[in-house]
Amino acid sequence: MALSRPSMRRLTSLKPSNLRPCTSFLQPRLIRRPSGVSWVPQRFTHSDITQQLREEWSSYNHFPQASSANQFVNGQTVTVHGFLSQRRISSKKLIFANVQVDNGPSIQVVSHSEPGDESNPPPGHEAHLALRALPLHSPVAVTGTVVSQKGDRDLSASSQRDVPGSFPKGVTHLEISLQNIQPLNAFPKDIIVSKGVQFPPSARHLQIRFDEALQARIRARPKIGHELRKSLTDLNFTEVETPILFKSTPEGAREFLVPTRRAGLAYALPQSPQQYKQILMSSGIRGYYQFARCFRDEDLRADRQPEFTQLDLEMSFATGQDVMRTVESIMKDLMKSLNSQFELVQSDIKERYPVPRRTPPSSDPSSNPWPVSDKPFPRITYEEAMSRFGVDKPDTRIPFEITPNVPLPESFTSMISPLPSPTIDTFLFTPTTTTTTTTSPSIRDTTTFVHTFLSTLPPALFSLNPNGQPAALIIDTSKPLMGLSPLSHSGFETITNLYPSLTSGDVIFFQARPPTPFSGGSTALGQIRTLLYSSAVTSGFLPPSHQFNFLWVQNFPMFTPNTETDPGQGGQSGFSATHHPFTAPLTDADVELMVTNPLAARADHYDLVLNGVELGGGSRRIHTAKMQEYVFREILKMSDKGVKQFSHLLEALRAGCPPHAGFALGFDRLCAVLTGTDSVRDVIAFPKSMKGEDLTVRSPGKITSEELGTYHLAFRPKEEKKKE
Repeated sequence: MALSRPSMRRLTSLKPSNLRPCTSFLQPRLIRRPSGVSWVPQRFTHSDITQQLREEWSSYNHFPQASSANQFVNGQTVTVHGFLSQRRISSKKLIFANVQVDNGPSIQVVSHSEPGDESNPPPGHEAHLALRALPLHSPVAVTGTVVSQKGDRDLSASSQRDVPGSFPKGVTHLEISLQNIQPLNAFPKDIIVSKGVQFPPSARHLQIRFDEALQARIRARPKIGHELRKSLTDLNFTEVETPILFKSTPEGAREFLVPTRRAGLAYALPQSPQQYKQILMSSGIRGYYQFARCFRDEDLRADRQPEFTQLDLEMSFATGQDVMRTVESIMKDLMKSLNSQFELVQSDIKERYPVPRRTPPSSDPSSNPWPVSDKPFPRITYEEAMSRFGVDKPDTRIPFEITPNVPLPESFTSMISPLPSPTIDTFLFTPTTTTTTTTSPSIRDTTTFVHTFLSTLPPALFSLNPNGQPAALIIDTSKPLMGLSPLSHSGFETITNLYPSLTSGDVIFFQARPPTPFSGGSTALGQIRTLLYSSAVTSGFLPPSHQFNFLWVQNFPMFTPNTETDPGQGGQSGFSATHHPFTAPLTDADVELMVTNPLAARADHYDLVLNGVELGGGSRRIHTAKMQEYVFREILKMSDKGVKQFSHLLEALRAGCPPHAGFALGFDRLCAVLTGTDSVRDVIAFPKSMKGEDLTVRSPGKITSEELGTYHLAFRPKEEKKKE
């Protein structure tokens, strides 16, 4: 339904300079302030509500239905709904405008009108004036005639859907000659929109709307999920939803508790569906999966949120090798699908993001944005990962590896480390030409870059490093011993034998560490290697790499010493399960080590890594109740109360549970890496901040004593807090 003639005349009589947004409690006014976009309540008079508000609401509330895909035929009258995104006024007679639609083609509206007599204006003149006057970014219903269509339209009957708001498949651009335009709300003048605008987190809706890359990633996310779901369904996996309201069990991370009105009783939000899916293996479900919401009350960073989504799967009568092959299969299916649907484009700020494909994918698999190889993903052990890369989730795009345990003279090691007999690890960094330069950086440029890099390292890696600060020696063939004089002659021979092709401008980094077995997720030099690569790419000392390098890291330690920040499983052994306490030992020899030297035992645990990001992890599980209880009681030294918390799982294992293994894929991380961003916040519509706050709706919120009383809880007195 279009605007009535009197209503349209009132609208078109307004110029852009004096057009005002609707003053309605249905549309609170947004005002730009130094702190961002904030809501200000409105006050109304009786006349506002009985006249202006009712009239505006009526004009906004009744509008024509959007056309369906099969109606978009040249010469046909259609209606589209969207936002008035751009307008180009060529003259009084000619206006071009763009209408932004979700998941549809680009739409250009053309309005051409002769002035005519005011008492009897020509057809379309009122719509022409309305298009000229409407505030940009307002939602509109546009009715007009289809003038032209671009793109490879799929003419098959199955592709043309008779659903309002749909568009013909394959059409990328539509041009419509304007007949009528109806505003459905008004975009306020006080919200300033410019190219590359950054809105505060409280205005996340505006950031999504005006940030093309963010919008593209959020649109790509469900496509990725659909392809993964399809692959698993084709492999005869069964999708099962497990409960969100669980109970508290010591799996390793801190939990969120949900109090109930029953005194002393609370739920816990699940860290993962781990125990439910193992129970399903005992129930006869051969292959399980779900896109599970998980919750962990832990320190946050760019790739971590307090609530997140993981693709969870489990396979009975299976080993870890079976699971890894299955995960590789669905990853390759996903990459092929992405290549057929999307291409990666680069923004003005060198940001890459996916857009619907305009041209067919290349016949050469390696030249597509998401390369797919028929070869299995490479596999390395935890020990190899820590030795070669200094981290358990290595980025194999980095063109230099660590050489561990390099024998260097004590005269040098004592200068870089206070440790009595340290292990010295090194790597060679060679600045190279990039796409924007034709020559290698000069020694002076490299020296400046290295000094700046070292000075900006986190204190834990530099000034507060208990093993000593990292050292960097720059090769200069014009100097004695090529600039390696601090190493003395014996150290110089060691290094030149290790790196026989040294040239001026090369940089050798050194870092000391205790001569003990690897533990944890990274070494100091491993972190420096990763940071150096990122800094070198940003500064132009290395070219960027857009490869997607998958890698399996396996054979992790079964147990890890406890830390102050990790609660573990609450046992008295002084260590906790590295993955979780349900992980099986790798071999029979590791079963013996669990008893004699638990920290030396290896687990049948495997992580999938992509470009330095741990996408997920899995393991073969302990599938017998006796072995599981033995690990709880005798290895981890859990109390009877702690073991009892897992009685439901032990009962399921006791009921003839078959051997099984599984995997949990971090869906947010996967979407982030595949769509060209380092932060999971860029693929989540409403993410939490680094403090775990939702700044859009301002949660968590404060609770009152009355609300606590409903759940038999109370605020702790200040005196008790001070004693702690």
